[in-house]
This record gives sequence, C-alpha cells and structure tokens, in this order.
Amino acid sequence: MNGATKLLHAAEAAAAPSVYAPAEQTTQLLVLGQAWRNARLNQTDMITTDDAAQLVGTNRETINRWIGSGRCIGLARPVRGYRLPRWQFEPAVQTHLQAIAQALGTTEGWALLLFIETPHDALDGRTPRAALEQGEAARVIDLAAAEATAER
Repeated sequence: MNGATKLLHAAEAAAAPSVYAPAEQTTQLLVLGQAWRNARLNQTDMITTDDAAQLVGTNRETINRWIGSGRCIGLARPVRGYRLPRWQFEPAVQTHLQAIAQALGTTEGWALLLFIETPHDALDGRTPRAALEQGEAARVIDLAAAEATAER
C-alpha cells in the first residue's frame, strides 16, 4: 500500500461514524439509569427483607437464600440490604419465579424484575407478571427461555 492509499484509508476511517457512544452520552445514560433504579427502589410496592420474611412467615436469612437461588427477586440497594417487590409473594407469581430465573439463566434481581415488568409482544402486550396472574405460567417460562436463547 503506497502513502496516498494509506492517507485515503485514514481519511475514510476518520470520516466514518463511530459505533460507540461518546463518553458524555455514556455518562448521561449511566446517571439516568441509576436515577431510575433509585426511584424504583423507593416505590410503594417495595419492601425490606425483614418485611418479606414477616409476610411469608420465615426469617431474613431464608429470604436472602431465596434471592440467591432465584426463588424471589431481591434488588441490591446502594447501601446494605435488598428491596423486594411485594407482589412477587402472591402465589400466582411466587410459585413460578425460580423456574423463570432458571429459564432466563440468571438470579440477578434487576434482570428478573425487568423481564417480569416489561410488556412483551409474545404476551399480547402484557407483562409476564400479568400473564402469571392470569394463569399463563407455561407461556411466561417459554418466553423467558426464548429470550435467554436469543441473548446467547
């Protein structure tokens, strides 16, 4: 490759748009994401591990084990402890959480929460939570498995 060709390639590369977001935009997205997480942690449907333990008649250590195994959704707070959506302890939802976590291949609380609270076309625009409450657990678990496969 001669000098002129190298200069031409360098000019083309410099003129090509980057596939990466600029640092300023990335920082802004991170700040907005953290603000959303903080707001979600403080919504009225969120309870502590102690509240969850009392709700289901167990102790905080058991709730922490359930979080680790995907049996319930625990959202890590910036300070010690978790916040948990109260609605997950309804039998129509709680019975199927571990199977959903296994199908998704994660026990990470935010990933589980986003999956369950996000409307899906495959569920006619409903959230997986709504579908679970309407008795469609198999459909939700199949969707979770399909999403996990698509991400690989």
